[in-house]
Amino acid sequence: MKKIYLILPLFSASILFSQKRDSATLISEVRIDTYKKPTAFINSTKSVSVISENLLNQNTPERMLESINQIAGARMEERSPGSYRISLRGSTLRSPFGIRNVKVYLDDFILSDASGNTYFNVISPELIDRMEIYKGPESGDYGAVTGGTVLLKTKSSENLSANLSVGSYGTFNQSVDFSKQIGKHFFEVFQNYYQTDSYRDQSKVQRKQIFVKYNFQYSEKGLLKAMLMYSDLDYQTPGGLTLEQMNFNRKQARPNTATVPGAQEQNAGIRNKMVLAGISNEYQFTPNFSHFLLVQGSYVDFENPFITNFENRFEKNFALRTHFNYEKNWDKVSLAYRLGFEGGMNDILIKNYDNNKGFEGNPQNFDQLKNSSGFYFLSQKLNFNEKLFTDVSISLNSNSYDWERLFPRAENGNIHFKNQWLPNFGLTYLLGKGFSARGKIGKGNSAPTNEEIRSSTQEFNQNLSPEYGWNKEIGIRKQFGNFLFVEGSYFDFRMKDGIVRRQNDAGQEFFVNSGETVQKGFEVLLESKNFNLKNDFFSNFKFRFSGSFYDFKFKNYQQNDNNFSGNDLTGVPKTTINSLLNFTFFKKLNVDYSHFYTSKMPLNDANTVWSEPSLIGNIQFRYPVDFEKMRVNLYLQIQNLYNEDYVLGFDINAFGNRYYNPAAKRNFVLGMKVDF
Repeated sequence: MKKIYLILPLFSASILFSQKRDSATLISEVRIDTYKKPTAFINSTKSVSVISENLLNQNTPERMLESINQIAGARMEERSPGSYRISLRGSTLRSPFGIRNVKVYLDDFILSDASGNTYFNVISPELIDRMEIYKGPESGDYGAVTGGTVLLKTKSSENLSANLSVGSYGTFNQSVDFSKQIGKHFFEVFQNYYQTDSYRDQSKVQRKQIFVKYNFQYSEKGLLKAMLMYSDLDYQTPGGLTLEQMNFNRKQARPNTATVPGAQEQNAGIRNKMVLAGISNEYQFTPNFSHFLLVQGSYVDFENPFITNFENRFEKNFALRTHFNYEKNWDKVSLAYRLGFEGGMNDILIKNYDNNKGFEGNPQNFDQLKNSSGFYFLSQKLNFNEKLFTDVSISLNSNSYDWERLFPRAENGNIHFKNQWLPNFGLTYLLGKGFSARGKIGKGNSAPTNEEIRSSTQEFNQNLSPEYGWNKEIGIRKQFGNFLFVEGSYFDFRMKDGIVRRQNDAGQEFFVNSGETVQKGFEVLLESKNFNLKNDFFSNFKFRFSGSFYDFKFKNYQQNDNNFSGNDLTGVPKTTINSLLNFTFFKKLNVDYSHFYTSKMPLNDANTVWSEPSLIGNIQFRYPVDFEKMRVNLYLQIQNLYNEDYVLGFDINAFGNRYYNPAAKRNFVLGMKVDF
């Protein structure tokens, strides 16, 4: 079977190139938002990838993994269902779970908190209509991260749809989405319920979500937007296994030992209730001058019964973003300035108790942690003759926190990290129609998040420093006629004081600075248009290939008596290759056939333990049935088509060699989406 799916792309490509061009919009003419700085993709100076409807259709109901992993340089991992993390060019080095060192926006609003932590798993994939992924430090408009930035977009057009699906391991998913334009008012209401028993023991998931959006065009010059989201996520955590335990029984949760109870006995899991609300306003004072203002707040009720303790966290967040914009266009020159500020405050009360088989026991530690961060930014776009495009920005970033131990003793302290000036320079030159070359250099800085300052050891790590570094990058984008798009980029990122996750013998994580890293890589994308093959049997075809080829090394990394300098960066594969083939048969039956190849990767800083390489195939069938006033889209997704044994998310630097979180064997989702 493997020979068949490796040869198939070559056979299909030979069919493609014999076809006539279609009249669809060129890939190079896709426009990106860049947080209210729209530009044509071919002209952008940034290392950006767009996830549109074709890629979003690949997702299963609970996650965005299938679409994100089709992007060169982006990697979404699933340690267990409900527990996800996103790596942009190796940024998961410091993330046992959740999203760190990657800034995430939802429409106008900010999903990341003031410390840099993001609860990405509260978002239903069906809510998202489009994604833009920016790889590497952007610094100017987006502030202090070294990994990258993700923009999530919800629907902006009228829609009424309902989705219902069932699948392996007791999976059930239901959602309703309604959006409507009424005069100057635009509404969207989205509701989702998802549950699954999952593949492993102690890995059930349940998520409930409601999202409401309201846009009001109150004048020709003004647009008001408001958003309210409530998410209730409850998932169990089975824990990591040793290689021997995984080979004996892939489905088992972390077993107990002579001194430590197991994951099932302690009912280990995460219960996360989150409310996020915000309002924004855009006003165009003159054709050249405008202003944007955003105010938002959120509340998080977080419970984590773990092997060694039961943690409650109560988080209050506030954020503000504002900027003035000036644009001027002449005959052959266009100029744009943006001057603004974004800042936030994060106030967390943390209570740890003994975990008595999933219930609170005696108190261990009660702490208060307050984080404040913000950045002023100035950016300029200057374009000449629609051929030379420049983007220059600089931001001044600050980050500080206050901590206080409330129980069992009283103590407190505060840390103010040194303010950082972070410049970013980019230019693109259009060599011809659909052909551009670009260059970019920028500095990034990422302070420790709240969960790294006070990790599950329940100690305050006041010696942990921000990581920072310079990224240099070049790239080309080329459209061949009206049928093929190719993009290639090379980057060289030098990071200092990189934050690395470690575990103690109880399975609790803590974080250390790792000296320096040298991260060099090449990323490539090859994508075709959707070809009309002009026959009733094999009607349409489209393909997409992407790949990442990395050489990431530690430099000057000494831990006690161990010198890890020259070792490969932990948890980062050297090579990933992804493909997606879209077929249409009988002008109605759509078949999506995807593959994800991941090379071996080191699982500890010493490089003494490595993962096995994996090649995973998925397939999806979609068939529309039309009625007078609605369309029923039937679909069948088969994940892990070849029934491989593999791991979708490793616990790096795990104590006791518990690196492995086995992924599900072959499984399916069967459902229907009704568009009214």
